[in-house]
Formats: sequence, C-alpha cells, structure tokens
Amino acid sequence: MLNILLVEDNIDLSSLVASELEREKFSVSIASNGEQAIELFDNKRFDLIITDIMMPKLDGFGLISYVREVNKNIPILIISAKSSQDDKYKGFNLGTDDYMVKPIDIDELLLRVNALLRRAKILNERKLTIGGATLDYDGLSVTIDDETTVLPQKEFQILFKLLSYPDTIFTRNQLMEEFWDINTDSDEMTIYTHIHRLRDKYQNCPYFEIVTIRNLGYKAVLK
Repeated sequence: MLNILLVEDNIDLSSLVASELEREKFSVSIASNGEQAIELFDNKRFDLIITDIMMPKLDGFGLISYVREVNKNIPILIISAKSSQDDKYKGFNLGTDDYMVKPIDIDELLLRVNALLRRAKILNERKLTIGGATLDYDGLSVTIDDETTVLPQKEFQILFKLLSYPDTIFTRNQLMEEFWDINTDSDEMTIYTHIHRLRDKYQNCPYFEIVTIRNLGYKAVLK
C-alpha cells in the first residue's frame, strides 16, 4: 500500500481528501501544519506529499524546502487558495511537482495523485517509454524506433526530466539547481545551450518536442 502525507489545517477538507484517498486504497497520514508534517516525514516512509501553503507554525513553502533538502524525488502536490503566478512560481521553484487551486475537484485530485505516482515509479525504475522512444537513465541512451543514441549526461538528465513531466514548465533556474552543483561557474545560459542541442537532435522526433514558454522556461509536449 502506498503512503501519502496530507498536510492541511482545514479539518473538513483534510477529512474529505483522506477519505477519498483511502477509498482508492492509499494509506493516509494527516498533519495540520508544517511542523507536524516534518515530524511524521522524519519517522515514516511516504510515497507522496499533498500540502496546503497557508498553515500555522510552518507554512507549506517551509515544509517543501525542508523535504527537498532530504529527498529530491518524492512527489509533492500543493493544494492552496493562493492562486497568483508568484505563489505558483515560488512553489515550483522550491520543488513542488504540481499545484492545484482551491476549491479543488476531488476527481481531478485523484488523477493528479496517480499521475505523480506513475512519474515517481518511472524515476525509480530509471526507464521511460513514450511511444516508440525509450530513455534509459543508467545508459544515458535514447532509443527511437530501434535507433539508439547516447547523450552527454546533462543533456540526458534535462530531457529525462522534461519527458517525465509532460506539459509541466521548468524554469532555467530549476534545471540549474537540480543538475548542477551549487558552486558551479555555469550560468542559466548553459541550460539554453543544452535545450538548443536537444531541440536540434529531436526536431523530427514523432513522439515528443521541447517547447520554450517565453519568460518562463521549457516543457515537453507529447505528440
């Protein structure tokens, strides 16, 4: 059974969401603020975190910052009444994987939870298949219709990340923080160069394309 940590200070909403998740055979632990969530997180293995932003003692942003210092891969879904682009940008910049604005649709929430868990499974298995394209993380290889190419490490990591989260926008800063050491001399233009090379290599790929979102970042679109 997969374990989900639900962090929400609204008792009615947390009870509703927990009930629906348990109906789908998930095990749910509930915290009403970020401090309680950290205590649970430090003492139990979780497969996914769902968190509000505005909470007493420690808000969702503080919780995400803590979690990402410990675990860079666990999926995190924000559900919040804060709907501004600045709040969404901050959430994604800290490392959340998805963002829903309240009032939430429970059916959509379940779809997003399952999608995030599928992506996490891909990362754990270290292989990703999209149509006739297969990415092998250990071999840094991309096979498209039986033709295999080995990519430089950073190019492969960026491509694997984008394709693991299709239609999700990643900023240059997010990609830099994930794949480059904090003391690197490289800057965000390095990301532009890698994206440009990937786009050249896969411009005729029938299964996906890399799209630039002006003033925001990049995303992968499946065909």
